[in-house]
Order: sequence, then C-alpha cells, then structure tokens
Amino acid sequence: MARMNQPAPAIVILGTGALETARRIQTRYPEAQVHGLQGRVEADVAYVDLTAHLRELYARGTPLVVLCAAGIVIRCVAPLLSNKGAEPPVLAVAEDGSAVVPLLGGLAGVNTMAREIAEALHVAPAITTSGELRFGTCVLNPPEGYALASLPQGKRFVSDLLAGESTRVDGDAPWLDDAQLPRSDTARLAIRVTSEACESRADELLIHPKNVVAAVRVVDARIVERVQQALDLNRLAPLSLAALLAPADYMGNVTLAEAAGELGVPLRFAATTTAGADESHDLLGAAMRVAYNALRSETDVVLAQTHAPVDPATIGQARGRLTVVGLGPGEPASMTPAVRSALAAATDVLGYETYVTMAGPFRADQRVHGTDNREEMQRAQHAFELASAGRSVVMVSSGDPGVFAMAAAVLEALDASDNAAWAAVELDILPGVSAAMATAAQAGAPLGHDFCMLSLSDNLKPWDVIEKRLRHAAEADLVMAFYNPISRARPWQLEKALDIVRTYRSPSTRVVLGRDIGRPGAALTHTTLGELRPDQVDMRTMVIVGSSLTRAFSLHGHRQWTYTPRWYK
Repeated sequence: MARMNQPAPAIVILGTGALETARRIQTRYPEAQVHGLQGRVEADVAYVDLTAHLRELYARGTPLVVLCAAGIVIRCVAPLLSNKGAEPPVLAVAEDGSAVVPLLGGLAGVNTMAREIAEALHVAPAITTSGELRFGTCVLNPPEGYALASLPQGKRFVSDLLAGESTRVDGDAPWLDDAQLPRSDTARLAIRVTSEACESRADELLIHPKNVVAAVRVVDARIVERVQQALDLNRLAPLSLAALLAPADYMGNVTLAEAAGELGVPLRFAATTTAGADESHDLLGAAMRVAYNALRSETDVVLAQTHAPVDPATIGQARGRLTVVGLGPGEPASMTPAVRSALAAATDVLGYETYVTMAGPFRADQRVHGTDNREEMQRAQHAFELASAGRSVVMVSSGDPGVFAMAAAVLEALDASDNAAWAAVELDILPGVSAAMATAAQAGAPLGHDFCMLSLSDNLKPWDVIEKRLRHAAEADLVMAFYNPISRARPWQLEKALDIVRTYRSPSTRVVLGRDIGRPGAALTHTTLGELRPDQVDMRTMVIVGSSLTRAFSLHGHRQWTYTPRWYK
C-alpha cells in the first residue's frame, strides 16, 4: 500500500493494450485510479495530454505508475526535477507487465513500490540503487513515523558504508532488523534513533521518531513559539513532534490551523471532558492521557511522549471537511482536477444516486450514500453530521453545485442550524461545468452576451413567479437557459413558457437543445422558436432560447454554429 499520508498512486496508461496490466496493479493499490487517454481507452479518469497530465500529478506530489517507455516519462517530468527530497515516487512499467523500473522518489519509497508492483506482476523489479542492492533497504528512507535529520549527512553516511565501513545501531530501529547492513559494536559509524534534540555528527545518521504530541490549551498568536519553547526545555527534537492537540471548541480556529501548518504536523482535537480524555485512547498509554489532561489544566502547552511513534489518526479527531462539488455534464474530461482530488480524498460521498454513480468508481474504504433526488435538505444535514465527526465528506452535484444544485441546500442547512459542531466543519464549494455552459460550448457561443438561467420547475417556487421572470427576461431581450424544462408531472409548463417568450420574440429566434451533453447518447439540436415543439424536450434537455441578436451559420454544409455577438445594437 501507499505510505501513510502519501496520496494514492495514479496508474497512467496510453491505450487499451496496457489496461489489463493497469488493473492488475490496481489490485495492489485499491485506492488508486487508472488514468487513460481520452478517446483511446475507457478508464477511471480521462486525460487529454500526457505531458500536461503527468506534470500536474507530479506537482501535486502524486505517486506515478506510468505504463509506457521510461524515456517518455523522463521527458515529461524532467523540467520539474529540482529537489530530490521532495520527489514523489515515479515508476515506468512495461505495458505487458514484463518490467518495473523505479525512476524517481528514492526517499519517498519508490523502490518499495517497485517491489510491490513487481510482486503483483510476478516479475523482478529493475532496482539500481546501490544502497538498496547492497543492504536490502534504503537507510535514508525510514518508515512512516520516523524522520531523517539531515539528507546531506545521510548521503555521506551511505557513501562510507558502500566504501566498506561498518555501522552500529543506537536506539530502536526495528525496520533495520532484517537489513544486510555491515554491523559492528565498535563501528565508527552509527545509526542513532532518538527524539533528543542533538547535533548530527559526521559519523552519525540521525533519525528522530515522531513520538511527541503537543497539547495546547491557550490559542493565540504565540502557539508556535510556546510549542518550540516546550520542545527546547525538554531537549526534544522538533522533528519528533507528531501532532498538535487542541480542545474541540477551537476546531474552526484559523490561528491554530496556521500554527499546525508552520510546525508541519497534523492538527487533532479532543473533548475536554473526563470521558473524552480517558475512555478512547488507552492504546497510547499514560503519557498520552497526560496530553488530554493538559487540555483541562492551567498549563499553556504540555508535551506527551510515547516510546513508539504516534499515529496521529489515533488521537482525538481531525477537523471534519465537507466539500460540495460539481461533476460537470458527465464526461470525465470535464471534471476539474480539484473535484477529482476531493473525491479521491473523501471518506464519504453523498448525492442523488445517479450523480453518485457518475462520480465513481470508489475505493472499498469509501462510504457511498446515494439518495432520492428530492431529499436535498436531509442529505445536507446528513453530510454535516458525518463531517462534524471528523470525516472528509464530498457532496456531489451534476454540472455546477451552485446552479440549481446542492450548494444552496448545504448553505441553507448550515444557516438554519445552531449546531456548533456543524459550524466548525471546514466547508468548501468547488465549481463545475454547468449544463448551460456545456450545451453552449457544443453549440458555439449562444451565451456570448447577457443571459439568465431559469428553472421551469414549480416544485420549490410558484408558477406565477416563473411566469413573471419569463416575461421580464424575454422583454429584456436576454438569452435564456431553461433548466428542468418539462416532466411527466408537468407536461404543460414548457408550452406555457414558450407562449410567454413568443410574445416578445420572433419565430426566427435561434434555439439550441442539448440532451445529455457530456454523456453517452448526447444530442445537440439547432432550431428556432417557431419550429420548437415540447415533444422535442424532456427533463434531461437543456433549452437555450437566443436573444434577438443570436444567429446561426454553417460553412460549406459542415457543422452548424449558434452564437450571440458581443456587441449590441
């Protein structure tokens, strides 16, 4: 599996010939998605340009498993190479699975990934790192929960080992038990594992276990200073700090979040009641309960130290997150990278069943909560309940979440609530390509000048309000995009709406119909207001009625275009 706190790998392929191998690798990393070239292969995520896609993923720190020639991968990411200590793992894998070549990310576990992938494919990995070949491990890449004090010093240390020197291990380093290191109790070189603040000597590889938690009671601009002073007072290395723990009452505090970011550790929260401190964290022992008790004490900062590294996920809870996203019209290529990232990071995905299916596939560890399309407020409340418990929740809408979709319902639920836990949730709204924009782009530019969007559904507003807005928009000569134009329950409303529009627009007014744009079976129709019939439209159709200036043309009988000029007469 991927290292803790490391994003799931992206398995990138160019064509159908690599898909079988990609799926075999995916069984080793169930959280990973297969990225395929749009129009050439059906995959979990579609991309348009390989170089741009790999560079974007690399810049985000995403491990890359690319099924193509190693040279192609190298040329794609070469301009981004600068900091060896910050490289994500990058591997090239033969399309038929016959070769696994780790390229970059030696300090991020690329050779470990190479061995895991090779094992899944039943081949030998092409590992060329001298230290790993000689010793069976990369001593500069300690496991999760440990931090290397100095990379330059580490390089000199490994160079000395390769030159024939022996080493001893001072401290607890269980991951080195099976390593083929040349050992001697009297060796000049030493691998020292300690949380003590000390200078790394020339003959020493210094590694700090992340086994210290700082519990802060006072939240102000001096948090970082106080924590650093506490570490100095106790002669503890800053790299041994594993997490910052604070009272749950401060969950939405920006200063606290900034302090955790500056310290480079996760921020966790706990109740200050006796039950919250004593019941659920026995695995961390007495030292960790000291930290919980500190939240109720008069001391500004208390450090708790355990023998083994601390997994921050076992301490209190994280601040919950609710992200409302728009999936776009339906095709994977129209989904923004930010939305893809939010879906990949989600513990829970909520939404109308159809849209949840569009957002998949999902990993086995992700919970999916699909509901009926009319349960918007209950869905929003459920999302806040999940997020307030520390989960990372994504609410999905088609198109843009703020256009007749779930963003408004989520904000309405929050506005109507006096729940402090809901208010502490980190709320983000990520835009998507709306149905009107997707249809307009296929047609040309019918929304090229002033326009409005109107829903013809009277489920949530009276029909007389719809009529009034239609008259004003038509009289103002605005281009109009109709959402929810017709349904079995209200088959008469579109004809009524068109009658109102025809009072102000000529029969030659250009109209665009976009049905299922961005989805299988998409259909685009260019017509006029005089020719438009309600039986051409259903609930999945976007209707765009042009202004008096909207025009259409085709060149030499080819594709027709509809647009509204940017000028106005």
